[in-house]
Amino acid sequence: MIPLRDSTPSNHFPWVTVVLIVINTLIFNYQMSLNEEEMNRLVYTFGLVPYYYSNYSPQLIDYLPFITCTFLHGSWMHLIGNMWILWLFGDNVEDKMGKARFLAFYLLCGLVASLAHFIINLDSQVPVIGASGAVAGIMGAYFLMFRHAKVLTFVPPFFLFNFPAWIYLGFWALTQLYEGAAGLLTIGDQQVAFWAHIGGFIAGMLFYKKFISSQQMEEV
Repeated sequence: MIPLRDSTPSNHFPWVTVVLIVINTLIFNYQMSLNEEEMNRLVYTFGLVPYYYSNYSPQLIDYLPFITCTFLHGSWMHLIGNMWILWLFGDNVEDKMGKARFLAFYLLCGLVASLAHFIINLDSQVPVIGASGAVAGIMGAYFLMFRHAKVLTFVPPFFLFNFPAWIYLGFWALTQLYEGAAGLLTIGDQQVAFWAHIGGFIAGMLFYKKFISSQQMEEV
């Protein structure tokens, strides 16, 4: 299912959402300029490799990949998918939180998502990259803040449905939970960091109230 638009208008231009999209796009363009060896070095340096933290004693600076991994992507489709969801739901969440709080909230959700992936995959030597954990946090916040909104959704091959936001986002969260649980029963690393998505989504639901003012809370 591909969300096309939501029914909630924004009162302010989502500057932080746009800046995050631009930064992620510029970084990916830089990634594409690298050769294979350089790309691997970048991903293993700034991507999150759980095995490194569970088997060694890194210094504090070495924990930066828990955040930097959220600004790297593996393909154009990976980038576009994450940035489209960020654009679709981020503007309204930013509207309620304000610019600085929204940025802090986004980074916090990304950090929690990385921690969730690390805890579930302690021995994984595969670097995880992508903004989807942080974006999942935005989705978790939207799930509770705008539960009465509608999400126009394309369902292949040619169906359009106007789902309530709580149904669309709830279904998405349940599929991530199902896939994450199924992954625990298989041997080897999953191609998708489902537990990062789950961790980010839960973080968004748990922490969103801390990032909006009491006045805005009354309007949610």
